[in-house]
Amino acid sequence: MRYWPILLFVGLFGLIALFYRGLWGNPSFIPPVVIQTPARDFVAPELYKKTPIRLSQFKNKVVVLNFWASWCAECKLEHPALLKINEQFSSHPDFVMLGVNYQDKEELAKDYLQEHGNTFLHVRDMIGSISIDYGIYGVPETFVIDRLGIIRHKSIGPLIGQSYVTLVEKILPPLLRQN
Repeated sequence: MRYWPILLFVGLFGLIALFYRGLWGNPSFIPPVVIQTPARDFVAPELYKKTPIRLSQFKNKVVVLNFWASWCAECKLEHPALLKINEQFSSHPDFVMLGVNYQDKEELAKDYLQEHGNTFLHVRDMIGSISIDYGIYGVPETFVIDRLGIIRHKSIGPLIGQSYVTLVEKILPPLLRQN
């Protein structure tokens, strides 16, 4: 019992050091823990036909997986970029873009796509289970999954500006060139 003052001192010093370190970090940085890990397979209904879509059916393809919702203001900002990405890469036989509609009402999601354009497949994540599996903090978020099913890139927030350029110039082309 004579060591308790030392243990108390070490514990307090550790807490102070942790607090001090936190003061200098970027508070908005959330480490992308899913990068370089296998993408979780899921089955979800397609938005229009309601047929089940399984992520693993796109094995051996590069998949851009975008989480969005009709009520999301930033999703509206990025939607033209998503259409442009799909237009640019959809002619490649190993490219797939898949939207995951996050906890949305079906009619609102359909109205959103009618208004903003729709050139790729969308599934519904009605209860948020897919989003939980992917560690979604909010929408929009986008993942790039390689041909082996490994998550190679995660983008938090809208794909506009530098995040868009990075995706179309540095992330997708090398993955699509690999056999």
